[in-house]
Amino acid sequence: MHKVVIIGGGCAGYTAGIYTGRARLEPIIFAGYQAGGQLMMTGEVENFPGFPAGIAGPELMQRMQKQAEKFGAKIIMKDVDEVDFKSSPFRVRVGSEWYETRAVIVATGARAKLLGVPGEKEFMGRGVSTCATCDGAFFRDQKVAVIGGGDTAMEEALYLSRLASEVVVIHRRDELRASKIMQERAFENTKISFIWNTVVKEVLGDPQKGVTGLKLFNRKTEAEEILEINGVFVAIGHEPSTKIFEGQLELDHAGYILTEGYVKTSVPGVYAAGDCVDYIYRQAVTASAMGCMAAIEVERYLSTHTR
Repeated sequence: MHKVVIIGGGCAGYTAGIYTGRARLEPIIFAGYQAGGQLMMTGEVENFPGFPAGIAGPELMQRMQKQAEKFGAKIIMKDVDEVDFKSSPFRVRVGSEWYETRAVIVATGARAKLLGVPGEKEFMGRGVSTCATCDGAFFRDQKVAVIGGGDTAMEEALYLSRLASEVVVIHRRDELRASKIMQERAFENTKISFIWNTVVKEVLGDPQKGVTGLKLFNRKTEAEEILEINGVFVAIGHEPSTKIFEGQLELDHAGYILTEGYVKTSVPGVYAAGDCVDYIYRQAVTASAMGCMAAIEVERYLSTHTR
């Protein structure tokens, strides 16, 4: 029997581990086979407090992991396959083994949807990004592209227009899916231009320089062209990693975990933090903040629900 199990090894999960560890709750963290979350694909993080010179995403996650371990968190690099939150104690299955726990913090994050084209993964963090707020400053006074046609893509383009010299929005259809007000703002911005009915076939780049261009394909004319570009922001949506919680926790239509008071789920004793809840900000610092909140809530819950 464990006091608390944390599912997920990103900013939210490790921060929750630090706080629950310091509270002597002996947390066990199932960080997953691909621990570290989206920051593992981030070359440099400049906006996480405490690192004025910036820090590589993987190094930041390693430091968080070590800090959680320092306070007694047991970290297991395995995925959780199934949960049972129907009654207390809660149960978590990893492989063939079930773990019982009095409280759970879900911090499984979300995955940015990618294009799946050649060069995309190779240049992730070296010109390819899924977060303008995170990486836009690296492309000050440079030409960048945004892929997508929804509100997220327009938000990214508008944000980048304050930093980049030129923003090219590439959309596979001939009209945007974004809300009217977001469309109007983007169309009125003189730094933003549009390429319609076009998809990206390949991300081009140089091992030293990073991204140098995109190979584009026009779906109507079937013409191909090379667009010279310094950075590309993929903004075609995110998918929360919450499949195993279907039928166990209340989720919204997109699969994000519904919470009250920031981190309280529909099941007392089960809390959620980070990008599996937050589809608005999606920042490392906000995920960490939610991990802290979830840990404090767990401590309070366990103090009043002793066996």
